[in-house]
Order: sequence, then structure tokens, then C-alpha cells
Amino acid sequence: MPDAMERNLMSSRSSVRAMVLVAVAYVAIGVGFGALALSADGDQVRLWRLAAWVASAALAAAQIWYEHYRVGSSPRPTALRAAGAVALGAFGLALAANIHWLLAATRGQRAPLLALVAWPVITAVPAFLGALAVAAVLDRFSRRA
Repeated sequence: MPDAMERNLMSSRSSVRAMVLVAVAYVAIGVGFGALALSADGDQVRLWRLAAWVASAALAAAQIWYEHYRVGSSPRPTALRAAGAVALGAFGLALAANIHWLLAATRGQRAPLLALVAWPVITAVPAFLGALAVAAVLDRFSRRA
């Protein structure tokens, strides 16, 4: 039977694995739905963007649920890991944008290098605040039950 320290280490490892997996899924959602939107007309582009938002929101909710109910994390670590996944996903999308810039002959434009820093920061802060609020509500209702 593992002691408390070993259980904490195992749950921490699974949380980090989940965070990386969610980040990869955010990148797949962004690139995948972006590719689908390329061949669509104006109204369909909005639909694909909405579908990407819904898929990302469902993924965020699933991660918060996992952290809260399966791992048993308190609200702050849950929010930190959710924001970490969002930041890693945003970095992955910024990296994809830079790769696209290199491969597509867009020499008249500057490389989107600033996005490698800006996108993770811009997305992680609201993700942290939103996840903290949701996790705090879940924590409050879970304790009453």
C-alpha cells in the first residue's frame, strides 16, 4: 500500500500527463478546425470557429472535472494545471503559425514570433481565473455533499 507521499507523487504525475495531453488536444482542435474552415464559405467559417470553441470548452471542463474528482486537487492547483494546458496549447498553436509562415511563401509579412510569448500569456490568465472559479464552486458543492 503506497504511503501518502507516493500517492501524492502519482497523482501529480497523472495531472502533468493530463495537462500535456489536453494541450496537444487544444493544438489538434485549433489546427484541425482551422483546416476545415479554410475550404468553407463565410457562414460555414463561423460554424467551424464555434465548433472549435465548443470543443475547447468541453475539453477544459473535462480537465477540471478530472482534476477535481479523479485526482482530488483543490481549486488552485486545478486552475494552475488548466491554465498550464491552455498556455501550452497556445504555444503549440503559435509554433504552428510560425511553421505555416515558413512553409507558405508569405515573405511580405513578418514572422509571428511574438505570438510564441503573447498567445500563452493572453490565454493562460483568463483560463486560470475561469478554472479557479469553476473549481471553487465544485469544491464548495462537493464538501456539502
